[in-house]
Amino acid sequence: MTTITSPRSTPVAATGSSAGWGSLLVLLTGVFITTLDFFIVNVAIPVTQRELNASPSAIQFIVAGFGIALASGLVLGGRLGDLYGRRRLFSIGLAVFTLASAACGEAPSAGFLVGARVVQGAGAALLMPQVLAIINTLYTGAHRTKAFNAYGMALGFGGVFGQLIGGALIRADIAGLGWRSIFLINVPVGAVTLLLTRRLIPESRATGARLDLTGAALVCLGLVAIVYPLVQGQQQGWPAWTWLCLAAAVALLAAFALHQRRTAAPLIDPALFRHRSFSAGVVVSLIYSMTTGSFFLVLALYLQEGRGLDALGSGLIFLPLGLGYFVSSALSGRIAARLGRQVVTVGALVVALGYAALAETASALDTGRPVAWIIPGLLVAGAGMGLIMAPLPAIVLAGTDPRHAAAASGVLSTAQQAGGAIGVALVGMVFYGALGAPTPAHYPHAFALGLALLVGLAAAVVALVQVLPRTAR
Repeated sequence: MTTITSPRSTPVAATGSSAGWGSLLVLLTGVFITTLDFFIVNVAIPVTQRELNASPSAIQFIVAGFGIALASGLVLGGRLGDLYGRRRLFSIGLAVFTLASAACGEAPSAGFLVGARVVQGAGAALLMPQVLAIINTLYTGAHRTKAFNAYGMALGFGGVFGQLIGGALIRADIAGLGWRSIFLINVPVGAVTLLLTRRLIPESRATGARLDLTGAALVCLGLVAIVYPLVQGQQQGWPAWTWLCLAAAVALLAAFALHQRRTAAPLIDPALFRHRSFSAGVVVSLIYSMTTGSFFLVLALYLQEGRGLDALGSGLIFLPLGLGYFVSSALSGRIAARLGRQVVTVGALVVALGYAALAETASALDTGRPVAWIIPGLLVAGAGMGLIMAPLPAIVLAGTDPRHAAAASGVLSTAQQAGGAIGVALVGMVFYGALGAPTPAHYPHAFALGLALLVGLAAAVVALVQVLPRTAR
């Protein structure tokens, strides 16, 4: 296969606009199954909890453990691809993810499943950063634009329709596997994709890249020190070690920031944060990301445990959310062209309105009204998500020096994944704290309180968007 060597700051096309779309299909399959796996697990949580006798903290770690591993490894994974070859790291990450999926599908206990999910996240962290870099070398001009649009669609489909796909797999009960099929389906897909990778994807790397293992260790430990006590503290009555962990997280992340300023080869170039659009935008992205995975988790629990829906019925309820998302995301470009940064403000306000409507409706549904009454709130929330998720990356990265484009994208992705993991921990803490005895009658109240926290986070996004430069479009 052809090997491409290009400087980190100036990607060079491998085969120009003539690159085959089969290569893109292979790359997007890897992105799709890893994105899908973060969201698909939500719809399987209730039955998994019953079969494995999992505690509330274990349930949160099944979701958040994947996110922590992915968030802490994304930037390092990108650097490894620059050093040792992007196709090679894509293949290694896909192989690790596929083997970990098999382990998840065979998990004999909740603890084993949590560990396998962490390994899945580590595999995804090696795989995902390579995709954009490879697209950048394979395609040029209009072909590159189409490839990036296809990449965004793969992420959107994986996130929004993960619950429906999961519900359909569980209902199908292939070979009596039940919830395990949502993980085991990755094995044949991953194996075929792995076989096609060497045939269709050329190798590429960047010159001058170096590793910062100390920085990677500090940011990983810092994220764990935040999420672990938030998940375990509620169940254990907030012992002293939880507060010590949170204090250690502050120290670890401060040490990471100091190390990045002093090292000759930083994992994250501090120069990136001199631009207000980027530094404030990363915070906006992190806080907004705290609302997405956590919302999908508590909604799935409310629908199945509180309203008695099965996995497929719960997945179908997510369809209005997906409809609102795709309609608004299709219009978001034109709206952003007129409103600039304020398109995110509008999106956050619409999301908050949708969540508030859901909280009000869910609280009233114990009077006997059908669950379909929550559909308007889901449509509104989905529309708000589309107005944020589509334009936000472009707004955040607008002022970034092209030389730092790859690093900036990695930092943004890390913030999004870290926000997802932290959000699951925070909202899970509120949800399970309000749930008390897990009877159907208690779920509407717990769901409404979880949504109240999400409304507060959406309001924080509205406030922080005002810090972005006025010209951000």
